[in-house]
Formats: sequence, C-alpha cells, structure tokens
Amino acid sequence: MRPTSSRLHTVDNPKKSTTLTVMTGLFTVYCLLPLVWLVINATKSQADFVSSFGLAPGRGFALWDNIVDVFRYQDGIFSRWLLNTVIYVVVGATVSTFLAALGGYALATMDFRGKRTFLFVVLGSISVPGIALAIPQFLLFAQLGVTNTPWAILIPSFINPFGLYLMWVFTAEAVPSGLLDAAKIDGAGEFRTFLQIALPLLAPASVTVLLFSFVSIWNNYFLPLIMLKDPEWYPLTVGINQWNKLGSTAGNGALVQNLVITSALLTIVPLIIAFLSLQRYWRSGLALGAIKG
Repeated sequence: MRPTSSRLHTVDNPKKSTTLTVMTGLFTVYCLLPLVWLVINATKSQADFVSSFGLAPGRGFALWDNIVDVFRYQDGIFSRWLLNTVIYVVVGATVSTFLAALGGYALATMDFRGKRTFLFVVLGSISVPGIALAIPQFLLFAQLGVTNTPWAILIPSFINPFGLYLMWVFTAEAVPSGLLDAAKIDGAGEFRTFLQIALPLLAPASVTVLLFSFVSIWNNYFLPLIMLKDPEWYPLTVGINQWNKLGSTAGNGALVQNLVITSALLTIVPLIIAFLSLQRYWRSGLALGAIKG
C-alpha cells in the first residue's frame, strides 16, 4: 500500500513555518551576539578598545598580543588559574560520571529495601539549587578544616544527583538483563560485569553526564568564591572576576578590561572543543556493540 501524499509531505518534505524560522533566527542571534562581541573586542588593542564601538573592528589585529599579555600579567597568575580549573574539571567530572554510572547501574539492576524512598531523595536533590547548599557546605568544610584547599571544590563536584538519575533511567532501558545474566553465569562478579558489560553500553549517557559536569564545574563561581581565599587556588571564574574588579578601580583600567575580555574568550575555547569532540557519542545507539560477537 503506497503512502498517501499527505504522509509524504509530512515525513519527506515537512511544511516550513515562517514564524518558527524567524523565532529560531532571533534566538540564534541572541545567543551568538555576545560571542561575536567578545571575539571582536579580544582582537583590539587597548587604544582601539577605548575609542571604537563594541561591534566595530579595531584598526589592527592584536589578539596574539592580548593573549601574551594575559599570560604575563601579575607574574603569569592566569596560567595557575587555568591549571587549577583543569584539575577541578578533569578530576571532578571523571569521578562524578563514574560514581553516577556505578550508582545508576546498582539502582537499575538490584532490588533492596527503601529503593523507592531513595528515588524521591534523588529527585528532591535535583530540585535544590546548588547555590542554596554553598553556605552549609562552607560551614561543614570549615569544621573539617578543608576550606581554602582544592578538596573544598572537588568533594562537592563528586556528587551529581541529576547524573545519577539519568544513569539510572538509561541503564534500565539500554542494558539488557540477559547480557548481565550471561556474564554472571560465566563467572563474572558484579563489579566486573559493570565494567566490561554495562559500562560500554552506557557510553552515550556517560558522555552526557560528563559534559554536564564539565560545564558545571568549569563555570562554577560562587562555591570557589566562598571556599577559597588564596589566589593560588582560584579557578578561572573567580580569578577573572578579581581582574574585573581591579580594572574598575585601578589607574590602568583599559589594560585590565582588555585582559578580562581576552581571558574570557580563552575560557570558552575548551568548552567548544569538548562539545565538538564528544558530540558524536551522543548519536551512538543505546546498545552500541551489544550484539557484536
């Protein structure tokens, strides 16, 4: 039976909506305009930054000189902030994703008393904004004596309720119970079954949780602000904001503001690279490799 013309029109040649196209275009401009402004102003010299309009290009291309100034300013403190941020992100996102996958696997494949209650606790944790927990965390870490140390930033990043819930749901749908039973019949333990059978099937969800954790930790500002007092342990978000405050009071405000804009552009580059390099995993099948012999 041949499909009707309306069916062909809907599936193969969908009707275009002018209103939706215009709204999508406006939303795209809204999202890209700040980035365009940032790129243009990061290429300006100090004199061009002061004298020219924000979206107008400068008379010269000073991006490389600005980058060099960023890494030289205040004895190269930007390099230390960048290293701190990379450490917080790599360790925090990796541990967070692994714990979420491990917990989601256990919740999806094991039965125990209080499982439904735990589900409500996880869902409730998702609804609580992280900023509401910053002050209690500071008071707790102050009693433990770990404030003004990297652990004050790393330990909270290990816990990801949304990642746990996502891995829980994904494991229940993407990991066939027959594969797990076959592995256990062959003598594999629970942890080995998780590592060799379940974890490869959870790759799309793991990448999603990893990217969410990556962005969350990379952009984290309020928690490091109240936890850290030593500039040597600042992440990029707090460090650049300190420069911004300095630029509003110092006599060389034009220099500092120019450095703030260039450093802000540099902080975006790793996020773009992460999304572009990991997006292909999102398109993978839910059970990729499950039937390969």
